[in-house]
Amino acid sequence: MGMEVLAAVGREPDLEPTCGVDKDANNDYLSLPDSSDRIPVSSDLDAIIRMAQPQVMVDFTNAEASIVGCRMAAANGINLVVGTTGLTEDTLRELDGLAQEHEIGAFVAPNFAIGAVLIMHLARGLGKYFDYADIVEMHHEAKIDSPSGTALALARNLQESRDSPFIRPSPEKEPIEGARGGEMEGVSIHSVRMPGRMAHHEVILGTLGQTLSLRHDTINRECYMPGVVLAIREVVKSKGLVVGLEKLLGL
Repeated sequence: MGMEVLAAVGREPDLEPTCGVDKDANNDYLSLPDSSDRIPVSSDLDAIIRMAQPQVMVDFTNAEASIVGCRMAAANGINLVVGTTGLTEDTLRELDGLAQEHEIGAFVAPNFAIGAVLIMHLARGLGKYFDYADIVEMHHEAKIDSPSGTALALARNLQESRDSPFIRPSPEKEPIEGARGGEMEGVSIHSVRMPGRMAHHEVILGTLGQTLSLRHDTINRECYMPGVVLAIREVVKSKGLVVGLEKLLGL
């Protein structure tokens, strides 16, 4: 994901990549994807941001590493764009506190793909019209969290317009424990992990005599880049935490 972000930023005339961080970095410089230039790279985040002094840090790591890096960046007055999934409510509260304390902007999105943002937006208004809900999310085998952050956001959005949880039938017999998937507010969530997948989310809603399905498929990582670039441009204009790309799209 880091190289995709560098390529996207490098294509924008008003943006400039300044440095990179890689825990396995064994060189002092990294060539940009288009070979037009190179930037300093290091495994030491604190040292590299003090040296390069970027305005924005873009983070696609994991939940444990993300908050550590955000603390360092915030302490240096650097705005934050976070695409790492699996962040807890406690982490989001801490990010908001960091942004307020250091007077920076912080932006977090469970998904930067415009189509995924739209399916989450649509889910917000549909829940009240249906009694049953399942979410199937499919990702590559190396994804470390299950379910995905997008699946959790979909479940929360489906529940927003309801006064009670969805109906979730309990099987009388369950020879394989967990066959109905995980559960959140009555929404069953099923996670698939295997090679050949990128990121896919399907919402299946049901009520008497009918079902409605919404599906978004990520074909490659380029789909995230317009959202990332938009977040980079907007995060420097605000103070405090903003969660969700839909806020920047006016949805």
